[in-house]
Amino acid sequence: MRGVGTVLALVVLATVVATFARRWRMPAPSLLVVAGLTVALLPGTPQIEISPDIIGLVVLPPLLYASAEELSWRELRAVWKPVGILSIGLVLASAAAVGFVASLVTPLSWQMALVLGAVLASTDPVAVTALGRRLALPPRVQVLVQAESLFNDATSLVLFRVAVSVAVASAAADWGAAGGEFLLLGGGGTLIGAAVAGVVALIRRRTEDPVLETVISLVTPYTAYVLAEAAHTSGVTSVVVAGVVLGGRGEKLTNARIRLQLHAVYGTVVFLLESVVFSLIGLALPAQVRALSDGDQTWPLYALAVAATLIAVRLLWLAPLSAVVQRKGGIQRMNWRLPVVLTWAGTRGVVPLAAALSIPVTTENGTTLSERPLVLVLTTSVVVVTLVVQGFTLAPVVRRSGIALEPDHTEREEATARCSLAGAGIKRLDELSELEAVPDVVVDRLRRGLNARLEDARDRLDDSNGHGTPTESADLVYRQLRRDLIAVEAVELQRLYDAHAISDTTRRRLQRSLDLEEARLADA
Repeated sequence: MRGVGTVLALVVLATVVATFARRWRMPAPSLLVVAGLTVALLPGTPQIEISPDIIGLVVLPPLLYASAEELSWRELRAVWKPVGILSIGLVLASAAAVGFVASLVTPLSWQMALVLGAVLASTDPVAVTALGRRLALPPRVQVLVQAESLFNDATSLVLFRVAVSVAVASAAADWGAAGGEFLLLGGGGTLIGAAVAGVVALIRRRTEDPVLETVISLVTPYTAYVLAEAAHTSGVTSVVVAGVVLGGRGEKLTNARIRLQLHAVYGTVVFLLESVVFSLIGLALPAQVRALSDGDQTWPLYALAVAATLIAVRLLWLAPLSAVVQRKGGIQRMNWRLPVVLTWAGTRGVVPLAAALSIPVTTENGTTLSERPLVLVLTTSVVVVTLVVQGFTLAPVVRRSGIALEPDHTEREEATARCSLAGAGIKRLDELSELEAVPDVVVDRLRRGLNARLEDARDRLDDSNGHGTPTESADLVYRQLRRDLIAVEAVELQRLYDAHAISDTTRRRLQRSLDLEEARLADA
Protein backbone atom coordinates (compact mmCIF):
# COMPACT_ATOMS: atom_id res chain seq x y z
CA MET A 1 0.00 0.00 0.00
CA ARG A 2 1.10 3.56 -0.66
CA GLY A 3 1.81 5.88 2.22
CA VAL A 4 1.22 5.85 5.93
CA GLY A 5 -1.86 8.01 5.44
CA THR A 6 -3.54 5.34 3.33
CA VAL A 7 -2.81 2.74 5.98
CA LEU A 8 -4.20 4.91 8.78
CA ALA A 9 -7.29 5.76 6.73
CA LEU A 10 -7.85 2.06 6.12
CA VAL A 11 -7.53 1.30 9.83
CA VAL A 12 -10.04 4.04 10.70
CA LEU A 13 -12.49 2.89 8.02
CA ALA A 14 -12.25 -0.74 9.07
CA THR A 15 -12.63 0.07 12.76
CA VAL A 16 -15.70 2.26 12.20
CA VAL A 17 -17.42 -0.32 9.98
CA ALA A 18 -16.62 -3.20 12.34
CA THR A 19 -17.93 -1.21 15.31
CA PHE A 20 -21.24 -0.52 13.55
CA ALA A 21 -21.41 -4.18 12.48
CA ARG A 22 -21.30 -5.24 16.11
CA ARG A 23 -23.91 -2.66 17.10
CA TRP A 24 -26.23 -3.68 14.26
CA ARG A 25 -25.56 -7.38 14.95
CA MET A 26 -24.42 -7.94 11.40
CA PRO A 27 -21.54 -10.22 10.32
CA ALA A 28 -18.51 -7.93 10.44
CA PRO A 29 -16.48 -9.72 7.71
CA SER A 30 -19.35 -9.42 5.23
CA LEU A 31 -20.01 -5.76 5.99
CA LEU A 32 -16.29 -4.94 5.87
CA VAL A 33 -15.93 -6.52 2.42
CA VAL A 34 -18.91 -4.51 1.13
CA ALA A 35 -17.51 -1.32 2.66
CA GLY A 36 -14.08 -1.91 1.13
CA LEU A 37 -15.59 -2.62 -2.28
CA THR A 38 -17.74 0.53 -2.06
CA VAL A 39 -14.80 2.75 -1.13
CA ALA A 40 -12.65 1.27 -3.91
CA LEU A 41 -15.29 2.22 -6.49
CA LEU A 42 -15.37 5.89 -5.38
CA PRO A 43 -13.54 8.37 -7.66
CA GLY A 44 -10.10 9.32 -6.39
CA THR A 45 -9.57 6.28 -4.20
CA PRO A 46 -5.89 5.27 -4.42
CA GLN A 47 -5.15 1.87 -5.88
CA ILE A 48 -4.52 -0.74 -3.22
CA GLU A 49 -1.82 -3.33 -3.80
CA ILE A 50 -1.64 -6.16 -1.29
CA SER A 51 1.64 -7.87 -0.60
CA PRO A 52 1.40 -11.63 0.09
CA ASP A 53 4.21 -11.23 2.64
CA ILE A 54 2.18 -8.73 4.66
CA ILE A 55 -0.82 -11.05 4.77
CA GLY A 56 1.16 -14.25 5.31
CA LEU A 57 3.71 -12.99 7.81
CA VAL A 58 2.07 -10.06 9.60
CA VAL A 59 -1.68 -10.70 9.59
CA LEU A 60 -2.25 -14.46 9.49
CA PRO A 61 -0.21 -15.76 12.48
CA PRO A 62 -2.03 -13.88 15.29
CA LEU A 63 -5.45 -14.45 13.71
CA LEU A 64 -4.81 -18.18 13.28
CA TYR A 65 -3.42 -18.41 16.81
CA ALA A 66 -6.46 -16.68 18.30
CA SER A 67 -8.79 -18.98 16.36
CA ALA A 68 -6.88 -22.08 17.49
CA GLU A 69 -6.96 -20.97 21.13
CA GLU A 70 -10.75 -20.93 20.98
CA LEU A 71 -10.87 -24.61 20.03
CA SER A 72 -12.02 -27.00 22.73
CA TRP A 73 -9.50 -29.83 23.03
CA ARG A 74 -12.22 -32.14 24.35
CA GLU A 75 -14.55 -31.45 21.45
CA LEU A 76 -11.67 -31.66 18.98
CA ARG A 77 -10.86 -35.19 20.11
CA ALA A 78 -14.48 -36.15 19.53
CA VAL A 79 -14.57 -34.94 15.91
CA TRP A 80 -11.03 -35.67 14.72
CA LYS A 81 -12.14 -38.39 12.28
CA PRO A 82 -14.59 -36.25 10.27
CA VAL A 83 -12.13 -33.35 10.49
CA GLY A 84 -9.44 -35.55 8.95
CA ILE A 85 -11.78 -36.69 6.17
CA LEU A 86 -12.79 -33.12 5.35
CA SER A 87 -9.26 -31.73 5.61
CA ILE A 88 -7.94 -34.20 3.05
CA GLY A 89 -10.76 -35.73 1.04
CA LEU A 90 -12.96 -32.66 0.62
CA VAL A 91 -9.98 -30.45 -0.24
CA LEU A 92 -8.90 -32.87 -2.99
CA ALA A 93 -12.46 -33.17 -4.32
CA SER A 94 -12.98 -29.39 -4.30
CA ALA A 95 -9.70 -28.72 -6.10
CA ALA A 96 -10.46 -31.31 -8.76
CA ALA A 97 -14.01 -30.06 -9.33
CA VAL A 98 -13.03 -26.38 -9.51
CA GLY A 99 -10.14 -27.20 -11.84
CA PHE A 100 -12.43 -29.18 -14.13
CA VAL A 101 -15.18 -26.54 -14.23
CA ALA A 102 -12.71 -23.68 -14.66
CA SER A 103 -11.01 -25.42 -17.58
CA LEU A 104 -14.43 -25.82 -19.25
CA VAL A 105 -16.07 -22.43 -18.71
CA THR A 106 -13.11 -20.03 -18.47
CA PRO A 107 -10.21 -19.22 -20.83
CA LEU A 108 -7.76 -20.68 -18.30
CA SER A 109 -5.53 -23.55 -19.37
CA TRP A 110 -5.94 -26.76 -17.44
CA GLN A 111 -2.68 -26.02 -15.60
CA MET A 112 -3.88 -22.64 -14.30
CA ALA A 113 -7.37 -24.04 -13.69
CA LEU A 114 -5.70 -26.56 -11.37
CA VAL A 115 -3.90 -23.70 -9.62
CA LEU A 116 -7.24 -21.94 -9.11
CA GLY A 117 -8.75 -25.15 -7.72
CA ALA A 118 -5.85 -25.60 -5.30
CA VAL A 119 -6.13 -21.97 -4.13
CA LEU A 120 -9.87 -22.19 -3.40
CA ALA A 121 -9.97 -25.80 -2.17
CA SER A 122 -9.78 -25.10 1.56
CA THR A 123 -12.09 -23.08 3.78
CA ASP A 124 -10.62 -20.08 5.55
CA PRO A 125 -10.08 -20.23 9.36
CA VAL A 126 -10.12 -16.46 9.83
CA ALA A 127 -13.45 -16.01 8.04
CA VAL A 128 -15.03 -19.12 9.60
CA THR A 129 -14.05 -18.07 13.13
CA ALA A 130 -15.17 -14.46 12.65
CA LEU A 131 -18.57 -15.51 11.29
CA GLY A 132 -19.02 -18.33 13.81
CA ARG A 133 -18.76 -16.06 16.86
CA ARG A 134 -22.30 -14.79 16.24
CA LEU A 135 -23.89 -18.22 15.97
CA ALA A 136 -25.21 -20.42 18.75
CA LEU A 137 -24.10 -23.67 17.13
CA PRO A 138 -23.78 -26.84 19.20
CA PRO A 139 -20.18 -27.17 20.48
CA ARG A 140 -19.23 -30.13 18.29
CA VAL A 141 -20.64 -28.55 15.14
CA GLN A 142 -18.77 -25.31 15.83
CA VAL A 143 -15.53 -27.19 16.53
CA LEU A 144 -15.98 -29.33 13.40
CA VAL A 145 -16.31 -26.31 11.11
CA GLN A 146 -13.53 -24.38 12.83
CA ALA A 147 -11.09 -27.31 13.07
CA GLU A 148 -11.63 -28.25 9.43
CA SER A 149 -10.69 -24.73 8.35
CA LEU A 150 -7.61 -24.76 10.58
CA PHE A 151 -6.23 -28.16 9.63
CA ASN A 152 -6.87 -28.31 5.89
CA ASP A 153 -3.98 -25.98 5.08
CA ALA A 154 -1.38 -28.72 4.60
CA THR A 155 -3.47 -30.47 1.94
CA SER A 156 -4.27 -27.31 -0.03
CA LEU A 157 -0.68 -26.07 0.24
CA VAL A 158 0.71 -29.29 -1.23
CA LEU A 159 -1.84 -29.12 -4.06
CA PHE A 160 -0.97 -25.48 -4.66
CA ARG A 161 2.76 -26.18 -4.88
CA VAL A 162 2.23 -29.09 -7.28
CA ALA A 163 -0.15 -27.03 -9.45
CA VAL A 164 2.20 -24.03 -9.56
CA SER A 165 5.14 -26.23 -10.50
CA VAL A 166 3.08 -27.66 -13.37
CA ALA A 167 1.94 -24.21 -14.54
CA VAL A 168 5.22 -22.32 -14.08
CA ALA A 169 7.88 -24.94 -14.76
CA SER A 170 5.79 -27.05 -17.18
CA ALA A 171 6.77 -30.09 -15.11
CA ALA A 172 4.74 -33.25 -14.80
CA ALA A 173 2.79 -33.66 -11.59
CA ASP A 174 4.74 -35.96 -9.25
CA TRP A 175 2.02 -37.24 -6.91
CA GLY A 176 4.40 -39.60 -5.14
CA ALA A 177 6.60 -36.67 -4.17
CA ALA A 178 3.45 -34.71 -3.28
CA GLY A 179 2.51 -37.38 -0.72
CA GLY A 180 5.92 -37.07 0.91
CA GLU A 181 5.66 -33.28 0.86
CA PHE A 182 2.24 -33.50 2.55
CA LEU A 183 3.76 -35.52 5.39
CA LEU A 184 6.61 -33.03 5.65
CA LEU A 185 4.32 -30.01 5.69
CA GLY A 186 1.72 -31.40 8.08
CA GLY A 187 4.00 -33.50 10.28
CA GLY A 188 6.82 -30.97 10.39
CA GLY A 189 4.45 -28.12 11.16
CA THR A 190 2.84 -30.17 13.93
CA LEU A 191 6.17 -31.00 15.54
CA ILE A 192 7.46 -27.44 15.40
CA GLY A 193 4.19 -26.03 16.74
CA ALA A 194 4.17 -28.52 19.62
CA ALA A 195 7.81 -27.74 20.41
CA VAL A 196 7.16 -23.98 20.43
CA ALA A 197 4.13 -24.51 22.68
CA GLY A 198 6.21 -26.60 25.10
CA VAL A 199 8.97 -23.99 25.36
CA VAL A 200 6.47 -21.14 25.74
CA ALA A 201 4.60 -23.07 28.47
CA LEU A 202 7.83 -23.55 30.42
CA ILE A 203 8.63 -19.84 30.17
CA ARG A 204 5.15 -18.66 31.09
CA ARG A 205 5.01 -20.90 34.16
CA ARG A 206 8.04 -19.03 35.51
CA THR A 207 6.84 -15.55 34.54
CA GLU A 208 4.56 -13.31 36.59
CA ASP A 209 5.24 -9.99 34.87
CA PRO A 210 2.07 -8.97 32.97
CA VAL A 211 3.99 -6.95 30.36
CA LEU A 212 6.42 -9.81 29.66
CA GLU A 213 3.53 -12.29 29.50
CA THR A 214 1.76 -10.10 26.96
CA VAL A 215 4.88 -9.81 24.80
CA ILE A 216 5.45 -13.58 24.92
CA SER A 217 1.84 -14.23 23.93
CA LEU A 218 2.05 -11.82 20.98
CA VAL A 219 5.39 -13.21 19.78
CA THR A 220 4.40 -16.90 20.06
CA PRO A 221 2.41 -17.18 16.78
CA TYR A 222 5.10 -15.36 14.82
CA THR A 223 7.79 -17.62 16.29
CA ALA A 224 5.87 -20.76 15.37
CA TYR A 225 5.19 -19.46 11.85
CA VAL A 226 8.72 -18.26 11.06
CA LEU A 227 10.43 -21.40 12.42
CA ALA A 228 8.10 -23.68 10.44
CA GLU A 229 8.53 -21.72 7.20
CA ALA A 230 12.31 -21.66 7.68
CA ALA A 231 12.20 -25.46 7.97
CA HIS A 232 10.10 -25.62 4.74
CA THR A 233 7.07 -27.00 6.58
CA SER A 234 3.59 -25.52 7.07
CA GLY A 235 3.69 -22.31 9.10
CA VAL A 236 -0.10 -22.28 9.34
CA THR A 237 -0.17 -25.81 10.82
CA SER A 238 2.58 -24.86 13.28
CA VAL A 239 0.66 -21.81 14.51
CA VAL A 240 -2.57 -23.79 14.80
CA VAL A 241 -0.97 -26.59 16.83
CA ALA A 242 0.74 -24.09 19.15
CA GLY A 243 -2.55 -22.27 19.67
CA VAL A 244 -4.53 -25.44 20.40
CA VAL A 245 -1.94 -26.73 22.89
CA LEU A 246 -1.51 -23.44 24.76
CA GLY A 247 -5.19 -22.49 24.58
CA GLY A 248 -6.22 -25.62 26.44
CA ARG A 249 -3.75 -24.91 29.25
CA GLY A 250 -4.25 -21.17 29.71
CA GLU A 251 -5.68 -21.41 33.22
CA LYS A 252 -2.64 -23.41 34.38
CA LEU A 253 0.01 -21.07 32.97
CA THR A 254 -0.98 -17.66 34.35
CA ASN A 255 -2.92 -15.97 37.10
CA ALA A 256 -6.28 -14.24 36.79
CA ARG A 257 -4.93 -10.70 36.27
CA ILE A 258 -2.60 -11.73 33.45
CA ARG A 259 -5.33 -13.79 31.75
CA LEU A 260 -7.64 -10.78 31.77
CA GLN A 261 -4.92 -8.55 30.34
CA LEU A 262 -4.05 -11.06 27.62
CA HIS A 263 -7.74 -11.38 26.74
CA ALA A 264 -8.05 -7.61 26.37
CA VAL A 265 -4.85 -7.17 24.36
CA TYR A 266 -5.48 -10.07 22.02
CA GLY A 267 -9.10 -9.03 21.57
CA THR A 268 -7.90 -5.60 20.41
CA VAL A 269 -5.25 -7.04 18.06
CA VAL A 270 -7.67 -9.52 16.49
CA PHE A 271 -10.36 -6.85 16.09
CA LEU A 272 -7.99 -4.50 14.25
CA LEU A 273 -6.37 -7.15 12.04
CA GLU A 274 -9.69 -8.76 11.07
CA SER A 275 -11.19 -5.36 10.32
CA VAL A 276 -8.31 -4.32 8.08
CA VAL A 277 -7.85 -7.61 6.23
CA PHE A 278 -11.52 -8.04 5.29
CA SER A 279 -11.66 -4.43 4.12
CA LEU A 280 -8.59 -5.10 1.97
CA ILE A 281 -10.37 -7.92 0.16
CA GLY A 282 -13.08 -5.56 -1.04
CA LEU A 283 -10.61 -2.76 -1.81
CA ALA A 284 -8.36 -4.99 -3.93
CA LEU A 285 -10.98 -6.37 -6.34
CA PRO A 286 -11.57 -3.29 -8.59
CA ALA A 287 -7.83 -2.82 -9.19
CA GLN A 288 -7.47 -6.49 -10.08
CA VAL A 289 -10.39 -6.26 -12.52
CA ARG A 290 -8.80 -3.26 -14.27
CA ALA A 291 -5.70 -5.38 -14.90
CA LEU A 292 -7.68 -7.96 -16.91
CA SER A 293 -7.47 -8.18 -20.67
CA ASP A 294 -10.46 -7.41 -22.87
CA GLY A 295 -11.13 -11.11 -23.41
CA ASP A 296 -11.75 -11.74 -19.71
CA GLN A 297 -14.63 -9.30 -19.18
CA THR A 298 -17.14 -12.10 -18.49
CA TRP A 299 -15.29 -12.88 -15.25
CA PRO A 300 -18.43 -12.41 -13.06
CA LEU A 301 -20.02 -15.44 -14.73
CA TYR A 302 -16.83 -17.43 -14.23
CA ALA A 303 -16.74 -16.48 -10.55
CA LEU A 304 -20.36 -17.50 -10.00
CA ALA A 305 -19.72 -20.85 -11.71
CA VAL A 306 -16.68 -21.52 -9.50
CA ALA A 307 -18.51 -20.47 -6.31
CA ALA A 308 -21.49 -22.67 -7.18
CA THR A 309 -19.12 -25.58 -7.82
CA LEU A 310 -17.51 -25.18 -4.39
CA ILE A 311 -20.89 -25.13 -2.65
CA ALA A 312 -22.23 -28.12 -4.63
CA VAL A 313 -19.14 -30.28 -4.03
CA ARG A 314 -19.17 -29.43 -0.32
CA LEU A 315 -22.84 -30.39 0.03
CA LEU A 316 -22.41 -33.62 -1.95
CA TRP A 317 -19.44 -34.53 0.24
CA LEU A 318 -21.00 -33.61 3.59
CA ALA A 319 -24.43 -35.19 3.06
CA PRO A 320 -23.28 -38.85 3.01
CA LEU A 321 -20.63 -38.18 5.68
CA SER A 322 -23.27 -36.68 7.97
CA ALA A 323 -25.59 -39.63 7.31
CA VAL A 324 -22.88 -42.13 8.28
CA VAL A 325 -21.98 -40.22 11.45
CA GLN A 326 -25.61 -39.90 12.52
CA ARG A 327 -26.32 -43.59 11.82
CA LYS A 328 -23.32 -44.62 13.94
CA GLY A 329 -24.69 -42.39 16.68
CA GLY A 330 -27.93 -44.38 16.70
CA ILE A 331 -30.05 -41.77 14.90
CA GLN A 332 -32.51 -43.54 12.65
CA ARG A 333 -34.03 -40.51 10.97
CA MET A 334 -31.36 -38.51 9.18
CA ASN A 335 -31.16 -34.76 9.86
CA TRP A 336 -30.33 -33.25 6.46
CA ARG A 337 -30.32 -29.74 7.89
CA LEU A 338 -26.92 -30.32 9.49
CA PRO A 339 -24.98 -30.82 6.20
CA VAL A 340 -26.73 -27.73 4.80
CA VAL A 341 -25.48 -25.64 7.72
CA LEU A 342 -21.98 -27.12 7.45
CA THR A 343 -21.98 -26.41 3.72
CA TRP A 344 -23.07 -22.81 4.12
CA ALA A 345 -20.46 -22.23 6.85
CA GLY A 346 -17.59 -23.16 4.51
CA THR A 347 -16.56 -19.66 3.45
CA ARG A 348 -13.31 -18.62 1.78
CA GLY A 349 -11.25 -15.65 2.90
CA VAL A 350 -7.75 -14.45 3.67
CA VAL A 351 -5.72 -17.65 3.15
CA PRO A 352 -6.85 -18.26 -0.47
CA LEU A 353 -6.14 -14.61 -1.30
CA ALA A 354 -2.61 -14.86 0.13
CA ALA A 355 -2.00 -18.04 -1.88
CA ALA A 356 -3.22 -16.44 -5.12
CA LEU A 357 -1.02 -13.39 -4.59
CA SER A 358 2.03 -15.64 -4.22
CA ILE A 359 1.62 -17.08 -7.75
CA PRO A 360 4.77 -16.13 -9.73
CA VAL A 361 4.44 -13.39 -12.32
CA THR A 362 6.64 -15.18 -14.87
CA THR A 363 7.40 -18.75 -15.82
CA GLU A 364 10.82 -20.34 -15.46
CA ASN A 365 11.78 -19.42 -19.03
CA GLY A 366 11.03 -15.75 -18.32
CA THR A 367 7.72 -15.37 -20.17
CA THR A 368 4.87 -13.53 -18.46
CA LEU A 369 2.23 -15.72 -16.83
CA SER A 370 -0.63 -14.05 -18.69
CA GLU A 371 -3.40 -15.98 -16.92
CA ARG A 372 -2.33 -14.85 -13.43
CA PRO A 373 -4.57 -11.71 -13.39
CA LEU A 374 -7.68 -13.77 -14.14
CA VAL A 375 -6.80 -16.26 -11.38
CA LEU A 376 -6.41 -13.34 -8.95
CA VAL A 377 -9.75 -11.83 -9.96
CA LEU A 378 -11.59 -15.15 -9.73
CA THR A 379 -10.05 -15.91 -6.34
CA THR A 380 -10.90 -12.52 -4.88
CA SER A 381 -14.39 -12.45 -6.38
CA VAL A 382 -15.21 -15.96 -5.10
CA VAL A 383 -13.98 -14.87 -1.65
CA VAL A 384 -16.21 -11.79 -1.87
CA VAL A 385 -19.21 -13.87 -2.98
CA THR A 386 -18.84 -16.39 -0.17
CA LEU A 387 -18.25 -13.75 2.49
CA VAL A 388 -21.13 -11.55 1.38
CA VAL A 389 -23.78 -14.07 0.28
CA GLN A 390 -23.04 -16.85 2.76
CA GLY A 391 -21.96 -14.44 5.48
CA PHE A 392 -25.17 -12.37 5.48
CA THR A 393 -27.43 -15.45 5.20
CA LEU A 394 -25.59 -17.89 7.50
CA ALA A 395 -27.41 -16.80 10.66
CA PRO A 396 -30.90 -17.19 9.11
CA VAL A 397 -29.89 -20.59 7.71
CA VAL A 398 -28.76 -21.71 11.16
CA ARG A 399 -31.95 -20.44 12.77
CA ARG A 400 -34.20 -22.16 10.22
CA SER A 401 -32.24 -25.41 10.55
CA GLY A 402 -33.29 -25.77 14.18
CA ILE A 403 -29.85 -26.97 15.33
CA ALA A 404 -28.87 -23.69 17.02
CA LEU A 405 -28.80 -23.71 20.81
CA GLU A 406 -31.63 -21.77 22.39
CA PRO A 407 -30.58 -18.91 24.72
CA ASP A 408 -32.47 -20.64 27.54
CA HIS A 409 -30.29 -23.72 27.11
CA THR A 410 -27.09 -21.74 27.58
CA GLU A 411 -28.52 -19.81 30.54
CA ARG A 412 -29.69 -23.01 32.26
CA GLU A 413 -26.31 -24.66 31.75
CA GLU A 414 -24.47 -21.65 33.17
CA ALA A 415 -26.86 -21.29 36.11
CA THR A 416 -26.53 -24.99 36.96
CA ALA A 417 -22.74 -24.68 36.87
CA ARG A 418 -22.88 -21.61 39.13
CA CYS A 419 -24.91 -23.63 41.62
CA SER A 420 -22.22 -26.31 41.64
CA LEU A 421 -19.46 -23.74 42.10
CA ALA A 422 -21.25 -22.04 44.98
CA GLY A 423 -21.92 -25.43 46.56
CA ALA A 424 -18.22 -26.33 46.34
CA GLY A 425 -17.34 -22.99 47.93
CA ILE A 426 -19.82 -23.49 50.80
CA LYS A 427 -18.43 -26.97 51.44
CA ARG A 428 -14.91 -25.56 51.66
CA LEU A 429 -16.14 -22.73 53.90
CA ASP A 430 -17.66 -25.27 56.30
CA GLU A 431 -14.22 -26.83 56.59
CA LEU A 432 -12.60 -23.43 57.22
CA SER A 433 -15.17 -22.43 59.82
CA GLU A 434 -13.93 -25.23 62.08
CA LEU A 435 -10.53 -23.50 62.34
CA GLU A 436 -10.36 -21.23 65.36
CA ALA A 437 -8.03 -18.81 63.54
CA VAL A 438 -10.82 -17.73 61.21
CA PRO A 439 -13.01 -14.95 62.68
CA ASP A 440 -16.72 -15.69 62.76
CA VAL A 441 -17.53 -12.34 61.17
CA VAL A 442 -15.41 -13.23 58.11
CA VAL A 443 -17.00 -16.66 57.84
CA ASP A 444 -20.47 -15.09 58.05
CA ARG A 445 -19.58 -12.57 55.34
CA LEU A 446 -18.27 -15.25 53.02
CA ARG A 447 -21.23 -17.50 53.70
CA ARG A 448 -23.69 -14.74 52.92
CA GLY A 449 -21.87 -14.01 49.68
CA LEU A 450 -21.88 -17.67 48.62
CA ASN A 451 -25.50 -18.14 49.62
CA ALA A 452 -26.38 -15.05 47.61
CA ARG A 453 -24.59 -16.54 44.60
CA LEU A 454 -26.41 -19.83 45.11
CA GLU A 455 -29.79 -18.16 45.40
CA ASP A 456 -29.09 -15.99 42.36
CA ALA A 457 -28.21 -19.07 40.30
CA ARG A 458 -31.33 -20.88 41.48
CA ASP A 459 -33.43 -17.83 40.66
CA ARG A 460 -32.02 -17.84 37.15
CA LEU A 461 -33.07 -21.44 36.81
CA ASP A 462 -36.54 -20.43 37.99
CA ASP A 463 -36.55 -17.35 35.66
CA SER A 464 -36.57 -14.93 38.59
CA ASN A 465 -34.01 -12.58 40.12
CA GLY A 466 -32.01 -12.72 43.32
CA HIS A 467 -29.03 -10.88 44.66
CA GLY A 468 -27.07 -10.46 47.85
CA THR A 469 -24.28 -8.24 49.11
CA PRO A 470 -21.65 -9.31 51.66
CA THR A 471 -20.75 -7.05 54.55
CA GLU A 472 -17.56 -5.00 54.63
CA SER A 473 -15.43 -5.99 57.64
CA ALA A 474 -12.15 -7.76 58.15
CA ASP A 475 -11.25 -7.08 54.52
CA LEU A 476 -7.80 -8.61 54.53
CA VAL A 477 -8.88 -11.98 55.92
CA TYR A 478 -11.96 -11.90 53.72
CA ARG A 479 -9.91 -11.41 50.55
CA GLN A 480 -7.52 -14.20 51.48
CA LEU A 481 -10.30 -16.67 52.19
CA ARG A 482 -12.33 -15.59 49.16
CA ARG A 483 -9.33 -16.28 46.93
CA ASP A 484 -9.12 -19.70 48.51
CA LEU A 485 -12.77 -20.31 47.71
CA ILE A 486 -12.28 -19.07 44.15
CA ALA A 487 -9.55 -21.68 43.72
CA VAL A 488 -11.98 -24.34 44.96
CA GLU A 489 -14.64 -23.09 42.54
CA ALA A 490 -12.10 -23.20 39.68
CA VAL A 491 -11.36 -26.85 40.49
CA GLU A 492 -15.08 -27.60 40.55
CA LEU A 493 -15.49 -25.81 37.22
CA GLN A 494 -12.80 -27.98 35.64
CA ARG A 495 -14.45 -31.09 37.12
CA LEU A 496 -17.78 -30.16 35.54
CA TYR A 497 -16.09 -29.66 32.18
CA ASP A 498 -14.14 -32.92 32.40
CA ALA A 499 -17.38 -34.72 33.29
CA HIS A 500 -19.04 -33.28 30.13
CA ALA A 501 -21.59 -31.47 32.31
CA ILE A 502 -20.91 -28.11 30.66
CA SER A 503 -19.65 -26.88 27.29
CA ASP A 504 -16.34 -25.19 26.64
CA THR A 505 -18.15 -21.89 26.07
CA THR A 506 -19.72 -22.03 29.53
CA ARG A 507 -16.39 -23.02 31.08
CA ARG A 508 -14.59 -20.06 29.53
CA ARG A 509 -17.35 -17.64 30.53
CA LEU A 510 -17.38 -18.77 34.16
CA GLN A 511 -13.58 -18.88 34.34
CA ARG A 512 -13.49 -15.29 33.15
CA SER A 513 -16.05 -14.39 35.85
CA LEU A 514 -13.82 -15.97 38.51
CA ASP A 515 -10.78 -14.20 37.06
CA LEU A 516 -12.54 -10.83 37.22
CA GLU A 517 -13.46 -11.35 40.88
CA GLU A 518 -9.96 -12.52 41.77
CA ALA A 519 -8.47 -9.47 40.04
CA ARG A 520 -10.82 -7.17 41.96
CA LEU A 521 -9.78 -8.79 45.23
CA ALA A 522 -6.12 -8.27 44.37
CA ASP A 523 -6.69 -4.60 43.53
CA ALA A 524 -8.77 -3.89 46.65
